[in-house]
Amino acid sequence: MTLSDTKIKALKPREKAYKASDEKWLYLYVTPAGGKLWRMSYRFEGKEKTMSFGKYPDVSLAMARERRDEARRQIAEGIDPAARKKAERQAAENTFEAVGREWLEKQRAVLESSTMTIIEARLRLYVYPALGPMEVGAVRPADVLRIAQKLEKRGLFDTAHRVVRLIGQIGRYAVATLRAETDPTAALKGAITPYRTKHRAAILDVEALRNFLRNVDTYRGSPIVRAALWLQVLWFVRPGELRHAEWSEFDFDSMIWNVPAGKMKMREAHMVPLATHTKAILESLGRVTGGGRYLFPSLRSADRPISENAVLVALRSMGYEKEQVTGHGFRATARTFLDENLGFRPEVIEMQLAHSVRDPLGRAYNRTQYLQERHRMMQGWADWLAELYGGEIGKL
Repeated sequence: MTLSDTKIKALKPREKAYKASDEKWLYLYVTPAGGKLWRMSYRFEGKEKTMSFGKYPDVSLAMARERRDEARRQIAEGIDPAARKKAERQAAENTFEAVGREWLEKQRAVLESSTMTIIEARLRLYVYPALGPMEVGAVRPADVLRIAQKLEKRGLFDTAHRVVRLIGQIGRYAVATLRAETDPTAALKGAITPYRTKHRAAILDVEALRNFLRNVDTYRGSPIVRAALWLQVLWFVRPGELRHAEWSEFDFDSMIWNVPAGKMKMREAHMVPLATHTKAILESLGRVTGGGRYLFPSLRSADRPISENAVLVALRSMGYEKEQVTGHGFRATARTFLDENLGFRPEVIEMQLAHSVRDPLGRAYNRTQYLQERHRMMQGWADWLAELYGGEIGKL
């Protein structure tokens, strides 16, 4: 007999499992619990074999017949369909990306979440597009070298080394789990360009800065971190000064952030004039964190500010490596554009950077020096960034 949906729905469970035959070797295996499983019995090279096609009704009668017909075609061509299906499943489980995800999941117990985020971003951006679909055992040293060379051409020498190390860790895991014969990075010693780590990388190109502002605007992480990213650019203070900012330090009547001496590198109080753009950001941020002490409280405890890695992790998740952007690097970004593009006096810029500035007699200026001009400069900087971006900056 052949099956139909009406006949299948009428099949009831029995005390023991039984078969309900369709045609051409296909049947439903009905379990005592009521499950209905598509199977096909066949002979291949003199051996009785069984192949499964899924569960009814997830796999319809028509779909089961299509899968049976495909299996019969393979048998006619001298191919064991069950063995091929197993091989395809194993190949899917043994792609570089599948093994990489498996390896990374095992690291979750010992790595900080911020480190996991950085590793995931590097794999997603640099490794999986090239190696992801490949069988892990088929990855060659030349495949890895091409990835490293692409990064080197972009000047990302540190990233190239880190990515190769990541690939090596996954490769050695594949060897240990019997899915590869060798680590593809083992033969690359001396093939990767040596590097000297550059500190405090900064964006010094107008187009790169415009792209960065766009990336901040589309960042879909925590709105608190997004606010920190905006204000890091707008205020260009040191990252530690930014993340420790407290609501009590802001004088909105005078449009000033008064940073206490104890929070400053030089242990001298500092004043940061507020542009209208930054005030708007603070008003939006205040609706989220204004009831607490810190502008940027930790997600784990409102009694602490966000960690020093919070902005760093956000930058890495946006695809920026430390050779391209650091929180501290925005000080160099601001200094460059305020001088070269906006034409502000160097001593005013240096005062706003909280650097020691002295008069012609060698006396240090006090923190209120050039305050009016610094107000104009901070507003001009925010206006210039908004014009560069081509829209509203600071949206949370």
